[in-house]
Amino acid sequence: MIQDKAMELGRLIGQSSEYKAVVRATDAISDDPEAVELRDSIDALRKRAQEMMEKGEQPTKEMEVELNELLDRMQANPSYQKLIVAEENLDKVMQRVNEWISQGIIKGAKSPIITLG
Repeated sequence: MIQDKAMELGRLIGQSSEYKAVVRATDAISDDPEAVELRDSIDALRKRAQEMMEKGEQPTKEMEVELNELLDRMQANPSYQKLIVAEENLDKVMQRVNEWISQGIIKGAKSPIITLG
């Protein structure tokens, strides 16, 4: 019964406007050539830095500067900004859901009636 209720809750969250906004924003980033290029450059730079650290070397100061510049450009990208806002809105919904679940647990723990079926 708990699994069924959890699946139903997940289905409802998946149908929420907040979740759908995250999906749309994620798709929009994939369709934004600038965002894709920035993401790929950031990933490549991070991979190079990771490979250097695995060899016991430190990434260069130039790499750090380049990464910061790329991250600044990504954060200024309108598609990325829309994704961040959408994710924050979904996070707020999930926080409320967790609060409601916690309230239900407290209420259920105090109830003398067993409702599991």
